[in-house]
Amino acid sequence: MNPPPPTIAPLHVPLERRLQTLATLIYGIEPSFVIGLFIYLWAFPCLWPLLIAYLIWMIKDHAPVKGGRRIEWVRKLAVWKYFAAYFPIRIIKESDLDATKKYLFGYHPHGILAYGAVLTFATEGTDFGRQFPGIETSLMTLQSNFMLPFHRDYILALGICSVSRKSCHYMLRNHRSIAIVVGGATESLHAYPGTLDLTLKHRMGFVKLAVDTGAALVPVLAFGENEIFDQVKSEHGSWLWVLQKRMQAILGFTVPLFHGRGIFNYDIGLMPHRRPMSIVFGTPIDAPSAKDDDQAVKRLHDQYMSGLQALWDKYKDELAPNRVKELSFI
Repeated sequence: MNPPPPTIAPLHVPLERRLQTLATLIYGIEPSFVIGLFIYLWAFPCLWPLLIAYLIWMIKDHAPVKGGRRIEWVRKLAVWKYFAAYFPIRIIKESDLDATKKYLFGYHPHGILAYGAVLTFATEGTDFGRQFPGIETSLMTLQSNFMLPFHRDYILALGICSVSRKSCHYMLRNHRSIAIVVGGATESLHAYPGTLDLTLKHRMGFVKLAVDTGAALVPVLAFGENEIFDQVKSEHGSWLWVLQKRMQAILGFTVPLFHGRGIFNYDIGLMPHRRPMSIVFGTPIDAPSAKDDDQAVKRLHDQYMSGLQALWDKYKDELAPNRVKELSFI
């Protein structure tokens, strides 16, 4: 039996929705576009001195581990509002945050491309600054992202910094808050609609970081992050699973075999589905005063997982009515 043809998007849609789609498309193609532009510029010998100087500066630049180069007007561009409205995405908070304290936000799940984390912590698309006034937060990402010419400058302007331990310590020691997508690339392989399998059981590094710097931990649970893309099932031990794990070992990240919708159809393509996301911020958990006590780290980790479980239990019927299984920690 032949598969049914894709559902074609109607020609007549409101301008607002077209702008939302355009904003989402721009975000998705930006890395490929700027890298392609950088390669294209090498076709002009007159630009070689500038390009070589840029590469030298890029290698020597320590901004990714020294607080970044946050530019507020870039974070507040109208394109982010349209991008957030595409799904749409909203913030739900359990409590206000004290602007005199520093926080380590743990974001879950990673999903395929962590769209919710970017919109929440690297832009004002979800009005993070209005929801939590005075809390200046940087989203942390892999150092390898800062090796991509031009793209690095764009994400630095969004306040994104390296997730290396040195960088995280620098931020928190200077009374800046940070957001870490704790599950990382490994968790993306578990990003299936209707499920919430969090790679967290043995992730202690971010908890140790909170204890060492005195930062309060804030569990953040994103309902809908796993729903915006569909992923080909990768069974443990299958050829696809082996390939993905090898890529992760070599590159530091992996690429799930996924699809969403297209620009002109609703069934196949690399655009995310228009499915709502709700980013729920839990109550902060203060770090213990003991600095090198492994038991204190374990207790804080247990408290953190309990906080995530409580958020799931409270909101699952409202925000995950189509779930096929309960929250699990792996």
